[in-house]
Amino acid sequence: AAMELPPSHYPANRAAAPAAAFIRYRLGSPGRGLGLRAVRRAGREDIDGVGRKYRLELVLEDILDKDSTVNCTAEVLYHLGNENIAPDVQFTTEGELKNAEEADNTFYNRVKSLQKELVADNIPDSHGHVSPEMEPVHLLAWAASGYVIWQNSTENTQFQLAQIKHVKQVKRSDEYLEFDYTILLHELVSQEIIPWQMTVLWHPQHGVQVTR
Repeated sequence: AAMELPPSHYPANRAAAPAAAFIRYRLGSPGRGLGLRAVRRAGREDIDGVGRKYRLELVLEDILDKDSTVNCTAEVLYHLGNENIAPDVQFTTEGELKNAEEADNTFYNRVKSLQKELVADNIPDSHGHVSPEMEPVHLLAWAASGYVIWQNSTENTQFQLAQIKHVKQVKRSDEYLEFDYTILLHELVSQEIIPWQMTVLWHPQHGVQVTR
């Protein structure tokens, strides 16, 4: 039977983490960072022989413009007995997301015109500060980390991106931009800080892809 969950309780927030991560992987870019502002409603249902499904109503915000929010419904299905399978996430957003086209194209053209590959460390820095020229690099990692979080989430975890330790651009002969990132993920339940490496491809027309 389906049951309502208090939106503020741990199970709702843990299920919201991979949902928000998946959405940000699909819709995020160097010009648009989506973060979870609030869980409005939550429900849970055990499906015999399949797993446990959470139904969520979420509010997402643009992390650079907190006044820009979008409502969203999501379903997260955790598969029974197998924690190595990523949860299934379905979502719909209501209303318009902030247009990121101009910011995306500006970043794309800036990186394409660099004489040397972009390299940077510790974003944000120890004071939590991200420089304006590194903000798109940060938002790209924010979107890409959504893939890693979604793929590795279970019912008992709640990951978030803590920091980019290192990022290095990889030269390519095609139109894509490629970056190798070392990121730190904070797992809120165990309080572990876990380093991850990810290779990220991005193009303004084709979105974010984590290839490794």
